[in-house]
Amino acid sequence: MKINHPLLGPRNESEFTILGDAKLLNRPNILESNQAQAFYEYLYLRDNPIGMHRELWFHEQGDRSWLIVTRNTLTHEISKVELAANVVNKEGQAK
Repeated sequence: MKINHPLLGPRNESEFTILGDAKLLNRPNILESNQAQAFYEYLYLRDNPIGMHRELWFHEQGDRSWLIVTRNTLTHEISKVELAANVVNKEGQAK
């Protein structure tokens, strides 16, 4: 599988480490009243979606950037690759 890195162009997936759902960028607020439940869900509850899914990938064997890769979990077709920093800066939080 090739990942079209926004800065470096097409790279082999072996250069990357997948770290899970991109929603992990949305860490719960420690000041909220339901923080224990929120952190429990953040740490332990994971979806296993079928179809299009946004994932967090780390370019470990390259420039060490964080990417949000949107791919189909059935076909592994990648439809979008974004720098995670740009997504968080643009949206305030990753969706």
